Amino acid sequence: MPAGTQATVRVWDAVVRFTHWSVAALVLWELVENSGGPLHRTLGYATAGLVLLRLLWGFVGSPPARFSAWLPSPSGALAYSRALLAGRAPRYLSHTPLGALMMVTMWTLILALAATGWLSRLDAFWGEDWPVDLHAALADCLMVLVGVHVVAAIVMGRMHGENLVAAMIHGRKRADDGSSRTTPRG
Repeated sequence: MPAGTQATVRVWDAVVRFTHWSVAALVLWELVENSGGPLHRTLGYATAGLVLLRLLWGFVGSPPARFSAWLPSPSGALAYSRALLAGRAPRYLSHTPLGALMMVTMWTLILALAATGWLSRLDAFWGEDWPVDLHAALADCLMVLVGVHVVAAIVMGRMHGENLVAAMIHGRKRADDGSSRTTPRG
């Protein structure tokens, strides 16, 4: 291998990258547009559909995309959190345990946003404030988590000497040097 080149390995397949960037773009659009009109609803349902596609892909997709490869156990997430606080967080080829929990949390919020948006349009809840209020609170939570997610990707990338944003674009990360963990199962 030529000097200055590092071996890479495919970590994220096309479906993972497509759903990630499509959901990111639609969530950003929704947070900016936020009119509650037909476009907002259509984009919201499209976002939920993409999350459902990614959830399905977590069961039938490529091995690194499957939940069995990266969904952490509670003890694994706790151990990782301790290591992170101690400044000894291990590198993962796929998602870190906290990154995996962040993904699941954001997906849950997106699906809850779709559900509360749909509920707020039902005749049964006409004149009720709680579906709209809950929808707004969930959107605020999602906005905060998106910010944390972006900052964490940058910080963790620097900590481990790799550009995680670029890796999510082309799907490749630096090959395992023997110190990386492949799964956060714990």
